[in-house]
Amino acid sequence: MSRRLPALARPLVCGVLALAALTGCGSGSEQEEPEALEYVALGDSFTAGPFIPPADPAGGCLRSGSNYPSLVAAARDDVELTDVSCSGAGTVHLTTPQTIGADIHAPQLDALDADTDLVTVSIGGNDDQIAGSLLGVCQQLAVADPTGAPCATAEASGGDPVSTRLARLNTRLVDAFAAVRERAPEARVVVVGYPQIVPSEGGCGDLPLGLGDRAWAYRLNQGLTLTVQDAAAKAGLEYVDTWAASAGHDICSTDPWINGRTTDEGAAMAYHPFRAYEQAVADLLLELL
Repeated sequence: MSRRLPALARPLVCGVLALAALTGCGSGSEQEEPEALEYVALGDSFTAGPFIPPADPAGGCLRSGSNYPSLVAAARDDVELTDVSCSGAGTVHLTTPQTIGADIHAPQLDALDADTDLVTVSIGGNDDQIAGSLLGVCQQLAVADPTGAPCATAEASGGDPVSTRLARLNTRLVDAFAAVRERAPEARVVVVGYPQIVPSEGGCGDLPLGLGDRAWAYRLNQGLTLTVQDAAAKAGLEYVDTWAASAGHDICSTDPWINGRTTDEGAAMAYHPFRAYEQAVADLLLELL
């Protein structure tokens, strides 16, 4: 069974056939509109964009109408978007349901099929409490030890090492990306990385870490990004480097793309992207496409 051509390819093919056979691809009222480019967005809260206006509770997924999938779709009139990104999602929720309160969300990969033309996927930060350690546990430990390195000390004293957690994540991501390719064999699949959340030097009140944990937190933030990038390379998929794009826009910068410790329900959830980040990712994707 032949597969329909992606929307972007049909006008070119139509023109070639017209020249070769001296028959047009339809004119006037008989010409058919090209089918939309079927785009499916997979991911966690950094894709969903919780509390970025216009906000949609989406059964607890907290998807924004100004997240990067929506901005990509709005910028092109040939895109039909299915956004199943969901706050709190981990790699497991690509293939198993995600329960949020009374709402049960189908596995994200269920949105894919043989007709999918484009997939973006950004996930992994919620696995093994990687993001939770960076932005939750370390902040709590800093209350009792603001000048020390309580997170780094806890890891050194027998906690699950970050390197081990990132290695497990790498394996899960490679498997997940293979599953995406299996479900949407003809689609263009683009992996979107994570941004710089922690400054390379120094800190601020919006990111309350122990003074000795700042370098540790930066390495964890960077390690997550490099793990996603490496998994994309192993899977042979395209990668959008949001780490490089977000340089100078960490929580403590003068122009942050990531919100700090306090949720602003009219702008962004705590430790989550502002609209500026979503727009920057959308611009990178539009340039790539």
